[in-house]
Amino acid sequence: MKTIVVSGGTSGIGEALAYTYLDRGDQVIVIGKDPAKGKRFLDAAEKEGAGGRAFFIRADLSLVSENQRVIGEIKARFAVVDVLVLCARYFRSYRTVTSEGFEHNFALYYLSRFLLGYGLVDLMEKADDPVVMNVAGPGVSAGSIQWDDLGMEHGYDGWSAMFQGGKLNDLLGVSFAAEHRGYRTRYVLLFPGGTRTGFAGEFDASTAAYVAEMKRIAQPVEVGIVPIIAIINTPPREPLSAFVESRRISLLHLSFDKGAAARLDALTRELLRSKMIAGAMLNGGPQGDVP
Repeated sequence: MKTIVVSGGTSGIGEALAYTYLDRGDQVIVIGKDPAKGKRFLDAAEKEGAGGRAFFIRADLSLVSENQRVIGEIKARFAVVDVLVLCARYFRSYRTVTSEGFEHNFALYYLSRFLLGYGLVDLMEKADDPVVMNVAGPGVSAGSIQWDDLGMEHGYDGWSAMFQGGKLNDLLGVSFAAEHRGYRTRYVLLFPGGTRTGFAGEFDASTAAYVAEMKRIAQPVEVGIVPIIAIINTPPREPLSAFVESRRISLLHLSFDKGAAARLDALTRELLRSKMIAGAMLNGGPQGDVP
């Protein structure tokens, strides 16, 4: 029996994967914001006689503090994590800032994956065949990274924010898998293609119409998860690999530049330290550590 952690595990691809591994006899921890969806998952597991293997952690993963709480809770309750699946994402047509001061897309789509991956890696290193499955958009995201404005305070656009998030996750994978870290845990970046349950968000009218058409012609989620399951079951041997659906793509693509990955890693850690120090000063206590 494996222990599977799924962020964004109460809807879409994350939910489909959670049920798949629960049905296979694994222990599944889903992380989501909506308690009603979490209850639905737990009730369904109980009905199938799998209640003892199903867990729901309610959290707003756009908040650094909530990611830290989730990491602490998982570490307190579980000895090993075999698979970490990162699915949480939420499109916003209009720029929104979290209560901690981060642009929402940057916080949820990138920072959360950074924190959960590094925060749980010590538990993954104890597993026989550990893997991080980051469901993002490797090598396919348009646009460029706004290095001097990662939070897109100037000229925000929902599509640009989403595409930048995909590029940031490409570099996160490169940094996580860097030779100097020495992790046994393999890191996989995968773009699943469009699915009918995908693209949660808050849209302006034109984006809503476009998304509705995308969903109409997209593949069923049961089809979209097939390559993900295959890769999780038999992870590549390399520290980092990237796929578009079931097709492996080259890491020689500019999206996987090692220098850019090191730059982003340093920027991210400094950004988190600065926010934590500011939070500690405001709240009169420590705010946790940067992983």
